[in-house]
Amino acid sequence: MNTNEIVSAIDAEIAKLQQARALLSGSSEPAATKRGPGRPKKAAAPANVIAKPVAPKRGPGRPKKVVAPVKAVAKRTLSAEGKARIAAAQKRRWAAAKESAK
Repeated sequence: MNTNEIVSAIDAEIAKLQQARALLSGSSEPAATKRGPGRPKKAAAPANVIAKPVAPKRGPGRPKKVVAPVKAVAKRTLSAEGKARIAAAQKRRWAAAKESAK
């Protein structure tokens, strides 16, 4: 027996077994295979579900929506006196760090 004959004999046996299984399970078709991984397909919407009502469109005579203007925030500036105080405080910090390093 060569390989082709063995393969054809196995195929014939498989066909017989599938036919016997179909008769025992009560179905004429082979059983469906299990689905693969992934999200299932979206189910169709049932016929008895009523669609949501749609809001009417804005008509030509209806006034436009009024939006309140946004106030612009003034840019904050730092005075020369404030800059000098910050510089002096930073110099004191550097001096303290230099003192503690000695």
